[in-house]
Amino acid sequence: MLGISYEGATAVITTVGAGLRSFEVDGVPYVETFGADEKPPMSAGAVLVPWPNRTAGASWVLDGVVQQLEVTEPARGNAVHGLVRRRAWTVLEHTGSLVSLRVLIEPQAGWPAALDVTVSYALDDRGLTVTHGVTNVGDVATPFGVGMHPYPRAGNAATDSCTLTLAATTVLPLDAERMVPSGAAVPVEGTEFDFRGGRGLDGVRLDTPFGGCEPGVDGLVHHTLVAESGGVEVWADPAFRWVQVYTPDSYPGRGRAVAVEPMTCPPDALNSGVDLIWVSPGESWGARWGIRPLG
Repeated sequence: MLGISYEGATAVITTVGAGLRSFEVDGVPYVETFGADEKPPMSAGAVLVPWPNRTAGASWVLDGVVQQLEVTEPARGNAVHGLVRRRAWTVLEHTGSLVSLRVLIEPQAGWPAALDVTVSYALDDRGLTVTHGVTNVGDVATPFGVGMHPYPRAGNAATDSCTLTLAATTVLPLDAERMVPSGAAVPVEGTEFDFRGGRGLDGVRLDTPFGGCEPGVDGLVHHTLVAESGGVEVWADPAFRWVQVYTPDSYPGRGRAVAVEPMTCPPDALNSGVDLIWVSPGESWGARWGIRPLG
């Protein structure tokens, strides 16, 4: 575990998976946490590379060749959440308010490309900023996606007392059994999935990918979770056009919780091609997102 701090803010990052274990300001939690000796429950805080969410049937095609990934969601037959969340990452830098980590994805069954992957966590006046980097260090052009799996919380407020606002303009329909897309994204306008004006979470059950996340006047995408006592914002660069929202009833030690997961592409993007990022050999990509307390 790697701790960082800035004035009254603290965060803890895991070396296995390079995930976000905690983020607090003046002792108030702004993400759901887990014990130092525990595996992250429900993928809490996980880095999702080189694809977020699910790849249907754990297979996809690159340059006409079928790539068979390990089935990591046996009940549904999918490959879920990428290749790095259970890997040990190398620490590149660790200062008072910053930690950077790196992992190399080597060519393997189902993934023929070599990618150098980095993530940095930094605390400052804005809160917590997370910066992702991906460099193709192999000899074949490859697509990929990036996501994160934070469970933001509005301080000590109960989840069901909060209002969720999303910048998303579309929602992606899913096959209820396999949890992979069953069609193209559709507008949220006039549906129960329109969170642009904010909706209370009491009684809301979601495990849903939203798209068309539109930046605000500052050029960033903003999602918020707000209670009477304050709130929290998940912001992101426009590269994170998608967000998965998940509302479990049984987060350990918390009960009702909400994951707001920035993603550069939707579920099963390796097959659909929607919003995949391509990098040629030697090419790099990077983008940021972050968490900011409100009120």
